[in-house]
Amino acid sequence: MKRRTFLKSSLLAGTGFGVNHVAQSATPSQEQEEVKKKPHVIFIMTDQHRGDALGCMGNKAVISPNIDKLAEEGTLFVSGYSSAPSSTPGRAGLLTGLSPWHHGMLGYGRMAEQYKYEMPQMLRNLGYFTFGIGKMHWFPQKALHGFHATLIDESGRVESKDFISDYREWFQLNAPGQDPDLTGIGWNDHGAGIYKLEERLHPTTWTGQTACELIRNYNNDKPLFMKVSFARPHSPYDPPKRYLDLYKNVEIPKPVIGDWCGKYAERLDPEKAASDAPFGNFGDDYAVNSRRHYYANITFIDDQIGEIITALKEKGMYDDAIICFTADHGDMLGDHYHWRKTYPYEGSAHIPYVVKWPSYVKKSVPNGTKIEQPVELRDFLPTFIDLAGGAVPPDMDGSSLLKLVQGHSDEWRKYIDLEHATCYSADNYWCALTDGKLKYVWNFHNGKEQLFDLQKDPGELTDCSEKKAYAKQLKELRKAMVDHLSERGDDYVKNGELVTLEKTILYSPNFPQKI
Repeated sequence: MKRRTFLKSSLLAGTGFGVNHVAQSATPSQEQEEVKKKPHVIFIMTDQHRGDALGCMGNKAVISPNIDKLAEEGTLFVSGYSSAPSSTPGRAGLLTGLSPWHHGMLGYGRMAEQYKYEMPQMLRNLGYFTFGIGKMHWFPQKALHGFHATLIDESGRVESKDFISDYREWFQLNAPGQDPDLTGIGWNDHGAGIYKLEERLHPTTWTGQTACELIRNYNNDKPLFMKVSFARPHSPYDPPKRYLDLYKNVEIPKPVIGDWCGKYAERLDPEKAASDAPFGNFGDDYAVNSRRHYYANITFIDDQIGEIITALKEKGMYDDAIICFTADHGDMLGDHYHWRKTYPYEGSAHIPYVVKWPSYVKKSVPNGTKIEQPVELRDFLPTFIDLAGGAVPPDMDGSSLLKLVQGHSDEWRKYIDLEHATCYSADNYWCALTDGKLKYVWNFHNGKEQLFDLQKDPGELTDCSEKKAYAKQLKELRKAMVDHLSERGDDYVKNGELVTLEKTILYSPNFPQKI
């Protein structure tokens, strides 16, 4: 059954027949499930969700009880990062288990049509039925990368000729003549407003309820890998009114402003400036209003996640499932007068990272543990392979998170690498290293260094790179950056010294197709 037929039969008729039929007919009979017990893998992600925007991460303003409960019943990785913090390169790392240099995407561009390693295909090879729901941000959009089937929401992003996402098609059938973009906020705007249509028509509802329906009707003998990818809280910041009302009397944190970002301090009028300006001081009231709507969208998503969890429990799938929650990157939301993503700073690169483990997995740490070692999107794929009894390829950059909960943290990396090709301005071309305690930033374009003490200064208010008290740490991290970049050749490191680059490159030589 084609995806469109599935959409109409399962979502419009509400019978659930479509889910069963696709799951059974799309699974080749020769793919026999192995005897070894394998957990269901429920992978839930959001788009542009900064790491501190959850209750379990200490943000008292954010209402996220269901995600917080997952952290309480599992493990909260407090130093979770997106190595290339924008949509497509972040998702390429998630898909492949590789670093930006090794999967080939150093900044925002089109993903390859096929990679050496692909999460859905590798789990399919291990006996899983694989299904993707929501935003994929692949090219072409309906590429499968090993999924048996997908139902996608790419919202207003049109990159393929004659493309229409499953959500948009569903919307046309369920709300004929209505405009899904009636709220009027652009895909990268940082202004905010109430969703102007019925809540049932919002893409957040569609994504969550599609996942619930698949779970309720899943009767396949194979373990399930289900990716549920919400398109929010990425702009438009457009929650339904009842969710915004929850934040009516909540004190919302103002943006933090460092001692190093005066370049953008000039006050701008949001009525006159570009609504999607990547930099700008629009004032605290404007930023707080955007954050209030942003947080409300997170609560909206959290409610849908709660319904997914309920469906898993009612189906008897919850206890023995691994359930993960994360995001492709963060959102600066006005911190340091920066907006959106692509930056090395915490608002952009630091992401939520929660894992609820299968009940039968033996751990050396109790539920609710907060782990401080630096983890990244690349670490999910080797974790799933490990749990499914497969062999993690030796050249995969990611590592199984089981090491950190089963007493092998001494084998973990010291630093995670971050980088992004030029975006928004020529100076925004950088590479960084962090262990979650210190962060070193090297600007490829102008050779500027930054050093932040994240333990004392999580908001990155003070650049310590020129402070004598941090000279030793700066030297050590600079040497670590030299070691990290050395494999790239003399263009990056020469005679043991970091080299500035005149031109940015969007794709490394490892990108698996011609550009």
